[in-house]
Order: sequence, then C-alpha cells, then structure tokens
Amino acid sequence: MQKEYKIYSSRLFEKQLNKVPQIIREMMEAWARSVKLNGLDEIRKISGYHDEPLQGQRFGQRSVRLTRSYRLIYREEKRENVILLLEVTKHDY
Repeated sequence: MQKEYKIYSSRLFEKQLNKVPQIIREMMEAWARSVKLNGLDEIRKISGYHDEPLQGQRFGQRSVRLTRSYRLIYREEKRENVILLLEVTKHDY
C-alpha cells in the first residue's frame, strides 16, 4: 500500500519561491504532485531528479534537482508521512 504524503512549506521556502522564475515554480509543483500521486519512494527512483541525501549541517535533509541550476531542499518526517519543503535555491557550481 502506498503512503499518502502531506506536503508543507517553510516560510523561507515561500519567500524564495516568490523570487524564482515561473518555470521553477511549475517544476516544483510537478514534483510535489508526483509525490502525492506515486509516493516518495517511486519518485526517488526517477534519475532526472537526482534525489540525494545531504551531509554535514544539512544531515537529514535531501536535495532534488529542478533544473541544472535550481535545487529543492526538503526533509521527510517518516512517522507522520510529512514532507517539509525547506528551500528552493540556485545551486552554485
């Protein structure tokens, strides 16, 4: 049976989301819809998202590529099936 996820966003995420291009907002919404429809475990299998755990001070958080430049940072609360969207940022290379 597939888990049903609830997705919440932080204040920082909402503030950053208002400053990114429209295409990034659309891609983030598509990712969130996919998680709700298919479950996080299935979405992590899609190689294009490059869903990966973060390290160091961001231990426990994960990163998803929305484009080559933009990343979505989130944290999963497993017991409650909650995903907290923390940041959407332009990734520096």
